[in-house]
Amino acid sequence: MRIHILGVCGTFMAGLAQILKESGHVVSGSDVQFYPPMSDYLRDIDINTIDGYEVSKMPEANLYVIGNALSRGNECVEYILDNNLAYTSGPSILGKELRERNVFAVSGTHGKTSTAYMLTHILNDQGRDVGYLVGGISKNFKNPARLGSDKTFVIEADEYDSAFFDKRSKFINYHPKNLIVNNIEFDHADIFDDINDIKRQFHHLVKLIPNSGNIIYYQDDENTSDVLSKASYSNLIAINADNINVNIITKGLTVDDETYSLEDLPLIGEHNLKNYVCAILAAQIDGIEISDSIDSLKSFLGVKRRMEKIAEIDGIKIYDDFAHHPTAIRLSSNALRNKHPQEKILGIIELGSNTMSSGYHEENLLNSFESINEALVLDLKVKYEGDNIFQSIDALNDELIKRIKDYDIILIMTNRDSQKFIKPILESFEEK
Repeated sequence: MRIHILGVCGTFMAGLAQILKESGHVVSGSDVQFYPPMSDYLRDIDINTIDGYEVSKMPEANLYVIGNALSRGNECVEYILDNNLAYTSGPSILGKELRERNVFAVSGTHGKTSTAYMLTHILNDQGRDVGYLVGGISKNFKNPARLGSDKTFVIEADEYDSAFFDKRSKFINYHPKNLIVNNIEFDHADIFDDINDIKRQFHHLVKLIPNSGNIIYYQDDENTSDVLSKASYSNLIAINADNINVNIITKGLTVDDETYSLEDLPLIGEHNLKNYVCAILAAQIDGIEISDSIDSLKSFLGVKRRMEKIAEIDGIKIYDDFAHHPTAIRLSSNALRNKHPQEKILGIIELGSNTMSSGYHEENLLNSFESINEALVLDLKVKYEGDNIFQSIDALNDELIKRIKDYDIILIMTNRDSQKFIKPILESFEEK
């Protein structure tokens, strides 16, 4: 089948292009911006790409896959509708391709990308050829997707909507047999009204897990437990319950009275410890012993832009992190503080997500960076006021360069392009 993807340069859609191509389809794609690393990735897997959404450039296809960034008014979308051409969403076609697979869906507000890669790494390190599609770049994997020959397929299961014509969460389409729900908090204020709106989508998801399937979750996460208490027909594997417990201080995992140490695993922070545990328990479902999973995770190098140390110049360490929610900012800040208890840390925080820039998290945001010495906040939508809050990138960078030598660590936290901060920092050292 000839398939053309509209909006192909996102991480999910580029990964989908590879899955579809490996499944035997002829795949091409359009987008308005082709930028690394996804543009390089699409070239490497030999996907024919078209710049822009002019109908004259759009190739004939048996099926058009419309990304969720596109809406009515787009020239290609209007042409497809006017001419009654076959179209679908990315999550929908992926779900159909995976219908015969044992799908492990990794969901939750935080930790999806890292946990999905951890699980995939364990299974492949143990000799399996597991397929996966994850919305990020890991240092252990060449590409963010692969079809794989194993029955098991690991997918990062996002709660964002599927397309302009299907406002259900993406994960509804994947038909998972096994599910991880790492946590549930309010996010995506552009499409969800409140936390109950999000919980409703997770409620729909858990009802799809079969009796023979499993749901791994943290019992002490109030929102997750509330969702599962209302409807679940699957085997529940509750962490921090009777027979499975995690000790954050000692980094120990106790399962059925046997304790395993996670202290030697490389990634720092309470959040990564919790991610490790979910991946280990999921791998156990798929036949991997806990001790073998721990051994495999010792070689897992993490995900790009998740507490990634990108430079150390004149003794000043620079970290890049994807944190874009008060909880993620707090956990990342705490992790770095615990690793460097005596060093002065300057945080650079961009209110880049729709939820953060809306002002919804104002109270939680102010309490989220208590572990760092000072924070400079970029607020392009002018929702906040204060001495260290900036309404332009240039103004923040000017202040950052003035203060940089007063700190031992610079921690950049944004889900947008972090290079707008990193490049001026590196240039400031080159000029000296």
